[in-house]
Amino acid sequence: MKTIKLFAFILAALSLSSVQAQTQSAAKTVGPEKGALVIVGGGAMGPEIWGRFIELAGGQNANIVVIPTAGEDSSIVSSGDRDKNRLLDFGVKQVTVLHTRDPKEANQESFVAPLKRATGVWFIGGRHWRLADSYLNTLAHKELNALLARGGVIGGTSAGATILGSFMVRGDTKGNSIMIGDHTQGLDFIHNVTIDQHVLRRNRQFDLINVIKERPELLGVGIDESTAIVVQKNTFEVIGNSFVGIYTAEQIASNAQYPSGQNSTGGPFYFLGRGQKFDLQTRKVINAQRLRPNEPAK
Repeated sequence: MKTIKLFAFILAALSLSSVQAQTQSAAKTVGPEKGALVIVGGGAMGPEIWGRFIELAGGQNANIVVIPTAGEDSSIVSSGDRDKNRLLDFGVKQVTVLHTRDPKEANQESFVAPLKRATGVWFIGGRHWRLADSYLNTLAHKELNALLARGGVIGGTSAGATILGSFMVRGDTKGNSIMIGDHTQGLDFIHNVTIDQHVLRRNRQFDLINVIKERPELLGVGIDESTAIVVQKNTFEVIGNSFVGIYTAEQIASNAQYPSGQNSTGGPFYFLGRGQKFDLQTRKVINAQRLRPNEPAK
């Protein structure tokens, strides 16, 4: 019996070691070399999130393009105008709404002209497969990467958050309850990462576990509503009112509950709160203590 238990322990250790090796080999530079991403988990966005996005885009002198393509046809105009007016109300002087369902149009110089002038781009929520069908591997996609390369910011909420990663969950055209479906390729502004949204609000906090089991090279990031991560190079910071879940193959394989220093989750993942920072390259928390709701960021 002792021999069997020892053998089982060795197998478990080898399995964990293999997962660690895969994770370490995949966890190279994953954030944008230049520029920034503001990735929002959906829901109401407070002035802290809007303010950070606008600041990174250049403040009142920003030139922002709003892309409402993830939405239903019936809401494209209203949702685009809504966020355009919101940005204008915050004092941004130049805001343009840009939309197409046709990747051929997204390949035209005339269509991407606003992106060439932009300092920031904002993706509205809806279904992220629509964004992939319209913009993936087009001239518009190229110009979005060029925007980051010149130091701009790309942000998005809900579906507009998930599209920013490399691997899309909930991208199936049949419904968003299917985690790995017929659309999985994101715009890949942040590499080896899959992003889920509305996590606590919609009780989705356990949904990324099986995704990471199938794709252990990925870092899973689950963002709740009214909350965002601000990604710059290989670090992100949590802002907003709720929490961000972190899912890694190593943690899931060990099936370990996180220590009391992090938030209790009931699963092999942990949450970060406002003000906490995370190293994407090492997949480790940089500062363990989160800010209280009214505590100013340092």
